[in-house]
Amino acid sequence: MAAHHQLDTVKRKWYQIKWFADSDTPRERRLIMKLDLLIVPYAFLAYWIKYIDQSNLNNAYVAGLKEDLNFHGNELVQLQTLYTVGAVVGQIPFMFLFTYLPMHWTIPFLDIAWGFFTLAQYRANSFGEMAAYRFLIGWFEAAFYPAMHYIFGSWYRGDEISRRGGVFYTGLTLGTLTAGLIQSGASQRLEGVNGLAGWRWMYIICALITIPVGILGYFILPGTPEHPNKWFLKEDDVAVAKSRLAKVGHSVVHPKFKLSTLKSLANNWKFWALLVLDIFFWNGSINYSAGGYLLWLKSLGRYSQAKVNELGTISPAIGIFYVLFICFISDLVVGPAWAITIAHVWNIVGLVILVVWNVPESALWFAFMTTYSSVAMSAVLYGWVNSVMGASSAERSFALVLLNTVAQSTTAWTQLLVFPTKEAPEFKKGYSFVLGNAVCLIVTAQFLNVALKRSRKSTPVADAEQQNAETGSTTGSNSEKGNEEVQVAPATPSPEKSG
Repeated sequence: MAAHHQLDTVKRKWYQIKWFADSDTPRERRLIMKLDLLIVPYAFLAYWIKYIDQSNLNNAYVAGLKEDLNFHGNELVQLQTLYTVGAVVGQIPFMFLFTYLPMHWTIPFLDIAWGFFTLAQYRANSFGEMAAYRFLIGWFEAAFYPAMHYIFGSWYRGDEISRRGGVFYTGLTLGTLTAGLIQSGASQRLEGVNGLAGWRWMYIICALITIPVGILGYFILPGTPEHPNKWFLKEDDVAVAKSRLAKVGHSVVHPKFKLSTLKSLANNWKFWALLVLDIFFWNGSINYSAGGYLLWLKSLGRYSQAKVNELGTISPAIGIFYVLFICFISDLVVGPAWAITIAHVWNIVGLVILVVWNVPESALWFAFMTTYSSVAMSAVLYGWVNSVMGASSAERSFALVLLNTVAQSTTAWTQLLVFPTKEAPEFKKGYSFVLGNAVCLIVTAQFLNVALKRSRKSTPVADAEQQNAETGSTTGSNSEKGNEEVQVAPATPSPEKSG
């Protein structure tokens, strides 16, 4: 134990960061690269598709859907809320099913069903019909984000998740960007083709992209060590994966979920602290999905429908940088608490401008460009959950889904209350509400950071590396080889809408 503490004091400089820990053997590195090639590209691709399909409602709304379906009042925010309700309700069964079902079957099935209901939206002719489709799309999307983080946590150590989750999470910003470009192109080139409006063609195009990606998942998603996909993984790969996680105290036994897990989780203060943190995260980032930027562009009255969607891609494009920057510095430099803080300090800067509102137009442009910093730390948060709850597979499974479900469910009514479409584009109540939650998020993250450190000092633990995992330290000990060099990325700690 003393040797571990001595090694912990040796910190690698930020410019000496490595993709692998020094303690990873050549065999482990080959496995990590295989997992990286199987999990990360698919996760990114599927999330990219999901956010094309999710954000296309706002793009369609400003591209003719409002007029064609005779929307008025708060129908847009009501549709956004119904999607959220579907996503919340759909997550509930997966709190129990994650430890029972093979993930390489579950996720592709949900993706394909999502694609069919995305396609169905092209034929919507009323608010009620569109509302039903949005609810079902939310239901089939529900489990994807916590499921992907469950897979990450099943194969990777706590100090390895955030940067991989960050690459995965750029699918959100790239998907939002792509949806704007697809709608812009559809409005310019497909308007009226075969008697269909441009926004209807957008849903057809999105579905044609979505369904093949879902089918691909059956073949390349590795599943979990308990239910591995044998297409690309061998028994030896699974054994190595279990061995390297066992070294840091991560559960390699995957018991089925039982009601006793609920009692254990309810008595775990870390779970409750993470729940509060996640609620503040969801409500401190709903500015990115409220459509304020697009609605503001449309209110200026100087751009065509296609141009509004084209300009709407600037903010999510900048968001790609935010996501990668925050997730990489979390794993390799500062840890999750400070990564969350950095992301939301920048979010707060933009929100203050939006709350004031009566500022030069250039200031509003700047404020809307900060929007996606609010969700840049999502992969950091859920990677933190994987680490803190990693000692029990059943608790980790339940925590990932329950945290996401409860936190997201709060936005079903908060967004309806503070972002009514009638108040667009100023949304004074909405931006003030999000600002308050962003401040609380930072305070809670720092409180949890301190509490975890004190918990480590007061509770003797057999394996010091598991303690480091809870706060994200990448302490790679080569003591077994007589090598004193060690890779420690964050000196401070290292989910989720994603979600």
